[in-house]
Amino acid sequence: MADLIGKTISHYKILEKLGEGGMGVVYKAEDTKLKRTVALKFLPPELTRDTEAKERFLREARAAAALNHSNICTIYEIDDTEDGRPFIAMEFIEGNSLKDKIKDERLKIQEVVEIALQIASGLQAAHEHGIIHRDMKCDNVMIAEKGVAKIMDFGLAKLSGRTQVTQEGTKLGTISYMSPEQTRGEKVDQRTDIWSLGVVLYEMVTGQLPFKGEYEQAVIYSILNEQPEPPSALRSDLPPALEQVILKALAKNPQERYQQATELLSALQDYQKQWESRQVQRENQTKPLPSIAVLPFTNISADPEQEYFCDGMAEEIINALTQIDGLRVVARTSAFAFKGKSEDVREIGRRLNVSAILEGSVRKAGNRIRITAQLINVADGYHLWSEKYDGNLEDIFAVQDEISQKITHKLKGKLLGEEKEKLERTPVKDLQAYQLLLKGRYFMNRMTGQDIDKGITYFRRAVERLPDFADAYAGIASAYAILGLLNYMPASTAWDKAEEAVLKALAINQNRAAAHCTLALIKLYRDWDWPGVEKELSLARQLNPHSEAIHTDYSLYYMALGKMKEALNEARQALELDPMSARTNLTMSVHLIRAGYFEEAKEQVSKLMELVPDHSYAHYLLGQIEILEKNYKGGMAHLKTALRLSGKTPLLLAALGWAYARSGNREKAQLFLKELETKARQEPVSLTFFVRVYTALQDFDKAFEYLEKAYEERDSILVGIKTEESIRELHSDPRFAALLKKMGLEDAPD
Repeated sequence: MADLIGKTISHYKILEKLGEGGMGVVYKAEDTKLKRTVALKFLPPELTRDTEAKERFLREARAAAALNHSNICTIYEIDDTEDGRPFIAMEFIEGNSLKDKIKDERLKIQEVVEIALQIASGLQAAHEHGIIHRDMKCDNVMIAEKGVAKIMDFGLAKLSGRTQVTQEGTKLGTISYMSPEQTRGEKVDQRTDIWSLGVVLYEMVTGQLPFKGEYEQAVIYSILNEQPEPPSALRSDLPPALEQVILKALAKNPQERYQQATELLSALQDYQKQWESRQVQRENQTKPLPSIAVLPFTNISADPEQEYFCDGMAEEIINALTQIDGLRVVARTSAFAFKGKSEDVREIGRRLNVSAILEGSVRKAGNRIRITAQLINVADGYHLWSEKYDGNLEDIFAVQDEISQKITHKLKGKLLGEEKEKLERTPVKDLQAYQLLLKGRYFMNRMTGQDIDKGITYFRRAVERLPDFADAYAGIASAYAILGLLNYMPASTAWDKAEEAVLKALAINQNRAAAHCTLALIKLYRDWDWPGVEKELSLARQLNPHSEAIHTDYSLYYMALGKMKEALNEARQALELDPMSARTNLTMSVHLIRAGYFEEAKEQVSKLMELVPDHSYAHYLLGQIEILEKNYKGGMAHLKTALRLSGKTPLLLAALGWAYARSGNREKAQLFLKELETKARQEPVSLTFFVRVYTALQDFDKAFEYLEKAYEERDSILVGIKTEESIRELHSDPRFAALLKKMGLEDAPD
């Protein structure tokens, strides 16, 4: 049909021939009515001679024309020439086929994923309209401007009613992309397109086809009987997660493949999220700041009960140094993880990722103290500075200030006036009150209910001696907040007591970052006062810009709003400052799950388990991930371990009920639901736990009934409802949007 060039058919002026294949001839043409460039595809003559085939073509082509998707070549019109030959007018795409692109260059892994995401998205749209491509291959994907992938020839293979085989020397074309069921001539569904996309993915990654042969039957035999060479064997930089996606798409049994394009698209999106997460992490790793870990000072006094004073000495120096810009200070939890251990300072520095370590000792006898301190360079183990101080207890504040200033000078250089001012603190007027404060902190940091109560007793004794002691009131507030968060006492009681103390602390001194943090938590978990949370955290950050606790609290606030990118960024900064803290590792793990980064979440939970072996919550998180990934056997195992370690807490009873319901075992789910109800008659149980189980049982009315009750009771766990993975099915219900609106969360982006 070369003689068509220059002619006008209907309102299309033929400009040039673009190509020819088994499905006909394609021309570039001008639409003289709409003044746009189009592509005209003329179907093979045999289609015109088969009335039934032609009718089927017209019917299916009209269906394909109804597709409107950015990754599918748009069909504008279906018409006939004067002699009755059908043609399709479609979008003209300036670019190269994916096949040519693969020949010309080795695609980067991220480029492969970006193209695959677009193809999968186009397939998903077509499958939703009941259209199967049946000839998904690299030749049928065009890469247009700015890397946009466009799927060509939708429906044509299905419409033609025949198998295409294009032989070029020893290479076979379309047959190499056919699924096993398609090669056997069986009835196919959308899973055949998923197989073909798996072949395309394999080819993009390796530059080779997974199934090859010198003649058609050899290729078919390979498709039916042989496993492809692992793509990682042909490309060493292929991430295991992406290889798993490819191999699952190429499962010979259709039941073992992704069942829908939506599932494949989701798997690719999960991989993309993990990649983006790691990119953000790399971007945050700028030129290293001077960094230090302050180890707990060794007690060499005759009295072992002076331990609190040694810990307090180190903690005061940590708190002072965190206020210095351009200096990264490891948080107390991670630094104190090495207390009593005889590890080499270079190994400690490596594990904490710091350039310097401060260690020291304290001898206290009556009112006399002797303090030694040495700053050690982690790289070689040599001392950068050391000093010995002898004096009276009244000198303690001056000593702390001097040590902080000497450290800052050694690590950063000359102190600015404002930085020196930050390091100098006003001595506490009553030294006995100060020692009671240190004892209170010592016991509170041990984190058991009994020890926290003991800490509160010391804080109260401190304010009895010194009624305007803001730090002691802030300690009382922090202690009650911890009691409420860890369920050592009813949350409502804990928050009320914390608020009473924190308001006293701030009335005495507005410049206490810890007090603003505690007030932010009260406004977050009890009041749902989102602007108030932001205000208090912002004030805390101004006072102490490098505090791990502030980063963690900000991450919890952003999680409540559904701003997971910001939550992860804050959690990563907290983790950098406090890498050996169970709290920071656990918080990071939860955020990763809620953001959908399951593989990275597993890695993070593994780090948590290294820090705290047999951590029940770690097993709970791993179980949750496995269930969300539909690995029910593995997920159940972790959840049962967590249940055993936790002593059958309500959280784990609900988790197993949710898991069994998700797996389809309604009977088991109901048993755990009944056990949870029994537990609720004996002790306080969050109503949100019932919501999770009823959601998995698809009893949405009951789920919303419990959500409303939880709202009425101001259940603090509702704070995380917007990003809770276990109740995603509720999000599309108008009642969920109504609840978010009542909580003031409707405007925050997901």
